[in-house]
Amino acid sequence: MSGGRRKDEPPQPHLANGAPKGSAWSKALRSDAAWEDKDEFLDVIYWFRQIIAVVLGVIWGVVPLKGFVGIAVFCLINAGILYLYFSSFQQIDEEDYGGTWELTKEGFMTSFALFMVVWIIFYTAIHYD
Repeated sequence: MSGGRRKDEPPQPHLANGAPKGSAWSKALRSDAAWEDKDEFLDVIYWFRQIIAVVLGVIWGVVPLKGFVGIAVFCLINAGILYLYFSSFQQIDEEDYGGTWELTKEGFMTSFALFMVVWIIFYTAIHYD
């Protein structure tokens, strides 16, 4: 079989431009991705926030940040990174998703709760006397 597809391989779905359709994560890491399904892009935003929350929670717990400063810096970093991601990297039209505010707050409260839990656990485990 030279150049042909194996019989047991399923056909690959393709987009209108002929590129193979990939997973949401492979599209999330490409700046030229086409997001036909709005919920798929919102899921990517949601899960990026959760990843950011865990990473920042560990850092805040290890570095012993306390109080309002830690919370404020988390909010700024979380919102800032995601805003740069969807406006500069993905270059999507925010109005298709209900505006910039809707994308900025997508999954924010759950990521904030996760951040707080991770921050408290790491801070307590490392710095509790």
